[in-house]
Amino acid sequence: MNPSEWFSEISDELWPGQCFSVKIKKVLHEERSKFQDIKVFESESHGTVLVLDGIIQCTERDEFAYQEMISFLPLCCHPNPKKVLIVGGGDGGVAREVVKHPLVEEVHQVEIDDRVVELSKKYLPFMACGFESPKLKLTIGDGFEYMKQREGEFDVIITDSSDPIGPAASLFQESYFGLAKRALKPNGIICSQGGTFWIDQKHVRETLDHCRKHFPVVGYGVANVPSYPSGQIGFFIASTNDQTKLSEPATTFTDKEVDDMKLRYYTTEIHRTAFTLPRYAAKYLYDEK
Repeated sequence: MNPSEWFSEISDELWPGQCFSVKIKKVLHEERSKFQDIKVFESESHGTVLVLDGIIQCTERDEFAYQEMISFLPLCCHPNPKKVLIVGGGDGGVAREVVKHPLVEEVHQVEIDDRVVELSKKYLPFMACGFESPKLKLTIGDGFEYMKQREGEFDVIITDSSDPIGPAASLFQESYFGLAKRALKPNGIICSQGGTFWIDQKHVRETLDHCRKHFPVVGYGVANVPSYPSGQIGFFIASTNDQTKLSEPATTFTDKEVDDMKLRYYTTEIHRTAFTLPRYAAKYLYDEK
């Protein structure tokens, strides 16, 4: 078989010694934007795939698991998430999910790369439909700089970033969590893409420690996404309210409500179990060092 028919996600910096590969059916688009290499292709097994700087961001087959969890975990931890900020998320998937929540009234999104947005509208309409909601206001710009101008403005901030290299590197630093806290209203919640403890426990622990310096309640929830490294992805979630119990959602949904919102992964039961980690991971991430 011709190796050129396959895309292999290889990164010696992020996950040395392993890679995930999918067979390419048709390349739909390739370009270098001002910020990153962008590739969109149709795969044999995972539908349409978006790749940034050689790293898979989403596949049509399983993107809903990530989008729903990074959105509904923090939204349901908050008792009344009226105003939400999304940092990143240029494919539109998080916006698609956030606007579904019945208590959300206003969503602001800041994405640094306008080309990701435009290409997602063309090739990933099942995700980019999130941009069509009247609840949403999209700003093209740097999320770090955007938040410097905000104080006490949002109930929930969701950071849907790529991995901690390139244009997203600043979104994993301690200073970013400090900015996020400043931009929150009282009792605010943040949630960020958090990698996987199966491959890089050290990075996960270090980022949790950055977060702990600014928030009294910090947790790490997980979801299964087969096309991500190790098949699992985590989320850093934190609250300014020291009484928040992350594993006990403030808003719960019936099966009918879940179906009406067209959720395929998130349920109240999934929320409660998302914070239950294998013993070795829980000890490493939460025990005092």
